[in-house]
Amino acid sequence: MAVDNTLSPHGGELIEKISSPKNAPHLAAGLTRIAVRDSIAREVINLCYGFFSPLDGFMVRSQVDSVVKNMTLTNGLVWSIPIVFDVSSQAIAEVGVKQGDSVLLTYQDQALAVLDVAEIFSYDRETMARHVYGTADQDHPGVMRTLGLEDTFLGGPVTLVNSPVINPPFDQFWKTPRELRQRFSELGWSTAVAHQTRNVPHVGHEWMMKGALLSSKADGILVSAVIGEKKPGDYIDEAIVLAHHRLREAGFFLPHIHETSTLMWDMRYAGPREAVFHAIVRKNLGCSHHMFGRDHAGVGNYYDTYAAHEVFQNLPDLGIKSVLTLEWWYCPVCQSVAYEGHCGHRDQKEDLAGTVIRRIIDGGQEPAPTTLRSEILEIVRECADKYNSGSAFVTPEYLEKRAPVFSLPTLDCCTCTKHRPV
Repeated sequence: MAVDNTLSPHGGELIEKISSPKNAPHLAAGLTRIAVRDSIAREVINLCYGFFSPLDGFMVRSQVDSVVKNMTLTNGLVWSIPIVFDVSSQAIAEVGVKQGDSVLLTYQDQALAVLDVAEIFSYDRETMARHVYGTADQDHPGVMRTLGLEDTFLGGPVTLVNSPVINPPFDQFWKTPRELRQRFSELGWSTAVAHQTRNVPHVGHEWMMKGALLSSKADGILVSAVIGEKKPGDYIDEAIVLAHHRLREAGFFLPHIHETSTLMWDMRYAGPREAVFHAIVRKNLGCSHHMFGRDHAGVGNYYDTYAAHEVFQNLPDLGIKSVLTLEWWYCPVCQSVAYEGHCGHRDQKEDLAGTVIRRIIDGGQEPAPTTLRSEILEIVRECADKYNSGSAFVTPEYLEKRAPVFSLPTLDCCTCTKHRPV
């Protein structure tokens, strides 16, 4: 049976699984508890608020197998990344969970969600990695992530019983799909182009966004900053989000055409497959277009430079249009930021590479307006001082001491005991 991949949200319905405050304590009462790690907690929240529509929970084996091998759900809807809850067989035995049970997932020693266990299964992690990443090379961070999963998976629907409290400075930027769609309506947007980012914006990023707005003829641009797992050397989350917001505050974008938001997602670096996933999620947020530049969601030399451009050619219409962009650089001949598709001075280009920007941020020098806006440098240095002892980049100290992006309040009649995160 043919399915319509163009529907927005994906599959045609925004799947929200959130218990009412009145009913939540009753759902949670008396259930076996399993404590979950940060990454699983983030995915529970994404599932329950509809970021991952049409999914209503963690995938069962048939869904995983279909996504891994066919890049579709079992009903034929395109889906490219497995969303799984891995648990060690030992942990399952210790808590005595079996198929058909309901369990309470806890985080930060607080109730988070109820998982109705539809299936307990195993899946070959190397097979998963080879299909999703196109390689089993353990130097690929996504492969290492997948091979490091526990040996057993719990699949089934999840229902949020305790809504997260988003902590500053992220509280002003995190919105659910429903809230973002409402925000678009308030702004008068019927079309929006998504900009996926994990970086502080330099001038090339700024012009890439402006170019996408012009070419798409969208009403506005949604900066969707990825907040998730970090490794030393990455930009700190606070600097990323507040720097993008500063572009609008400083007037580089009119306030009615630019919106900054966050997405709690742990990058898989799956290249073209992750590009498809990003498009689906941003469609669920209400976007009509998605920007894809060079090496989108890639790492190292595992994927062609524009693999994320090519993958959509072999897929059905997903109902969100790709805005494909080449490289932006500074051209000393043109004496301005230039676009690869326009500038004839490629041999004289000056890359706006991350290393150049990092030297400016770390070096204490004032940037040229052609590389990094002084307003951006100012807010990045403020974030460095406020959130990370003077560094805008992730350090071991930052990973140890940073405030959580979200917290959970105490659910009145549910006293959670501590468990080892699984």
